[in-house]
Amino acid sequence: MKRTLLCIAAISVAALVLGGATSCIGGKKKNANDSTGTYSNEISLSGAFALYPLAVKWAAEYQKLHPEVKIDISAGGAGKGITDALAGVVDFGMVSREIAQVELDKGAVPFAVAKDAVVPTINANNPILADLLKKGLTREAAHGLWIDQTITTWGQLAGTTDATPITVYNRTDACGAAETWALWFGQRQEDLNGVAVFGDPGLAAAVQKDPNSIGFNNIGYAYDINTKKTHDGLLVLPIDVNGNGQIDPEENFYDNKDLIVEAIANDRYPSPPARDLYLVSKGIPKNPVVIDFLRYILTEGQKENVPQGYIGMSPEKVNRSLEMLK
Repeated sequence: MKRTLLCIAAISVAALVLGGATSCIGGKKKNANDSTGTYSNEISLSGAFALYPLAVKWAAEYQKLHPEVKIDISAGGAGKGITDALAGVVDFGMVSREIAQVELDKGAVPFAVAKDAVVPTINANNPILADLLKKGLTREAAHGLWIDQTITTWGQLAGTTDATPITVYNRTDACGAAETWALWFGQRQEDLNGVAVFGDPGLAAAVQKDPNSIGFNNIGYAYDINTKKTHDGLLVLPIDVNGNGQIDPEENFYDNKDLIVEAIANDRYPSPPARDLYLVSKGIPKNPVVIDFLRYILTEGQKENVPQGYIGMSPEKVNRSLEMLK
């Protein structure tokens, strides 16, 4: 994979969206099952930036009901989540992509808990913003930006004579967002080119600072949870779903977070880059506290999905997960 590496501190959007990328509610994690065979009342999660804000909300609400339970959550990418889960380092890995067969063979058990999407992001001060918003981004153009590198100027992308070079951003970390984004145009994360930045917050911050940039983010890092608008300096570039060279009224649902969440729920946004989000354990959990927390997420906790900018799971998928816990 050809990448230009760039280290950018993941602070600006992380501060806006999360106030950090680690949350410890009630204390630190100890072994799930101590030497006496007694289960701990502590739960740990790590992994996808995409699921981190919702997991923090679930944990906070659950601890109101069970203040004796301690929950530790850290973000570090879907790759870290699945690795930690399979190594038994955490109770759940947060994973924002489909689980590979090799991971299932190693004992990974996925529970679908929410749905969201990856969106293309550009700087709000783009030199030909009006033309871009009118034309949008096609699957073929995305391939030309991140794979073939045949599209290098904004004029090429928007069909104008503008010769301003495009700065294409990518992710350094093994993550569900990059894998899902690449799948939209038939590729894998390792095939993506561009200036590589660590983490969802880092990539959003890079695009915020560069008027000539394009990147991709989970919707939770593109939109502000309070205003429902995109973060300052960011805009979402609409996807031309039908490929007719323009954004039609039925494709124009990016003005606020509620509109795009509704579009994802109604399958008007393509999948991928819409995707399910998972909590993954190694085998079916045995700790009653861990099981109860997961049951809460799959039942009462689903009411937090939409207010937090995510989509709830279908009753069929919820029931499938609950049956597995029996």
